[in-house]
Parts: sequence; C-alpha cells; structure tokens
Amino acid sequence: MPQSLSNILIHLIWSTRDRRPCLDPSTREKTHAFLAGVVRQCDCEAYRVGGPTDHVHLAIRLSRTVSVADLVKDAKAASSKWLKTQGPEFADFSWQLGYGAFSVGMSQKEALLLYIDNQEEHHRTRSFQDEYRDFLSKYGIAFDERYVWD
Repeated sequence: MPQSLSNILIHLIWSTRDRRPCLDPSTREKTHAFLAGVVRQCDCEAYRVGGPTDHVHLAIRLSRTVSVADLVKDAKAASSKWLKTQGPEFADFSWQLGYGAFSVGMSQKEALLLYIDNQEEHHRTRSFQDEYRDFLSKYGIAFDERYVWD
C-alpha cells in the first residue's frame, strides 16, 4: 500500500500539579486555546479542549507521524512555559507529571465532545480523582493509587 492513512481519536486528560484549582475562567479559556494551538503545531487536530479549574481534557485526532507521549510532552511543556508569563500567580505553575490517554471510536466522538463541554457541571458533584479512576477502570488499566497522583 503506497499511502499511510489513519484516523485515531484520543481523549487526553491531565491535571495541574497537586490538582491546584488555579485555572480561573479567563485563564482557562486562554489555556485551552493555547493547548489547541500546540496540538495543531504537532500536525494533530484538536476537536475540543476543556476542563474545570484543576485539569484539562483534550479530544484530538492523532497524526500518524506523532506519538501520544511526544504530543503530551510538547503540549505540557509549551503551555506551562506560557502560563508562567500570564502573571505572578503562575510563576510556579506546572502540570502533573503523568497523563491519561484513552482511545475513542469515531462513533463516540460527539459524546466525547459533549462530555468535555459539560466538565464544569460534571465536577460540581464529582472529584477529578473519582472521574480519573473511572476512566482507568472503564479502559481496563491497572493502577496503583500510590503512583497515580502527584
């Protein structure tokens, strides 16, 4: 086959360091836009970037030439560096060390986008930790609580 084609939808999730609720509405909107720009620079497509004050969700189409690990590394590094320029309250900003990456069928794309759009409402009654544990369980990912949170 002379062409290499792919259509891989990934749901990425990561939190601020220690799940600090530092992404106020104004900063959050700019941060989400910045992250979407980094995703595009990596030759991927950002279908949606969202989340509440302490973590982000990204629905992305992964380029066939980019690994998930490289994309996340670039997105976290660039956005962390950028956030540190957004005011003294972000001088020591950082994201958590790890991340979650979950494959999603294209038939579930709209449900994923709606899920990301409704993050604020969702987290009125549910913590990030509970949400993340549910994703790990749903996707059959074994984890040790001692190493999931930083």
